[in-house]
Amino acid sequence: MGSDRTEHAAAVQTMPISRALNAGMRAALAADDHVLLMGEDIGRLGGVFRVTEGLQAEFGDRRVLDTPLAESGIVGTAIGLAMAGFRPVCEIQFDGFVFPAFDQITTQLAKLTNRHEGAIRLPVVIRIPYGGHIGAVEHHQESPEAYFAHTPGLRVVSPSTPNDAYWMIQDAIASNDPVIFLEPKAKYWMKGEVDTSARALPLHASRLVRRGTDVTLVGHGAMVTTLLQAAALAEGEGTSCEVIDLRSLSPVDYGPILDSVRRTGRMVYAQEAPGFVSVGSEIAATVMERAFFALEAPVLRVSGFDVPFPPAKLEGLYLPDADRILEAVDRALAY
Repeated sequence: MGSDRTEHAAAVQTMPISRALNAGMRAALAADDHVLLMGEDIGRLGGVFRVTEGLQAEFGDRRVLDTPLAESGIVGTAIGLAMAGFRPVCEIQFDGFVFPAFDQITTQLAKLTNRHEGAIRLPVVIRIPYGGHIGAVEHHQESPEAYFAHTPGLRVVSPSTPNDAYWMIQDAIASNDPVIFLEPKAKYWMKGEVDTSARALPLHASRLVRRGTDVTLVGHGAMVTTLLQAAALAEGEGTSCEVIDLRSLSPVDYGPILDSVRRTGRMVYAQEAPGFVSVGSEIAATVMERAFFALEAPVLRVSGFDVPFPPAKLEGLYLPDADRILEAVDRALAY
């Protein structure tokens, strides 16, 4: 028994999300020779955020490929490689750069398996650093998740912790369906414990992060940290908030969300993306359909505003913070 505890403790490491992703991809590359990474500057440079640092030196330039500056070409090539039996993992350098590849993703990658009645599989992962909080210029702080969650044929996930990053990237690579893997770039350097001995949850499971009794707070990616900040502040004012990390945006695991809402009677969804026709819109509508009689107030949403992402100096006004979430909590409690 003592030996088991020692081995488990040795398997738990503290690392930031960027290192956890690196370790997860290293494990996938080592486990399967058909896995390969491809993207702009991911090899010798190790990627803009150094997420793939050292992997080309370890596995060679035939498995960690530096590609031309052509997102459509990257994804189109990955589709062909997947049809030939490989498991490509594409990096899109920044969220706003995914749109040149949007046609390949939504009209080919998402549809080919269905078009061939399941005769072919497309195990392609597209990694996209997304979201704000880094003071970047235009096209570098987008939140395009709703486009992909709206598209049948794509799986869409986003980790919020290093442990989830480590396991979810491996599960995404192992999936026989295409996966849009959204990485909250503002949290690349956030450290946490990673248990490399056992995964905590399946790829598409939502996760109860904090227990509470009065209001359910739900979000994904970087917003989970903000929800936890809001819950801590609310506790100081006598309000108990439960926090749920969505983790998977398509498909959505509604079980923990509905269970929580049936206990608390109130829910607030928070996201960085604009609110109109968004992931938060879908979650709110579904919860109100499936838990209507348990609700004491309408499901409320806190989001980025319905305008293009502003210049860096204004991002603090645009992005939801703990104060805006607490204002929504107060409105929910006032019903």
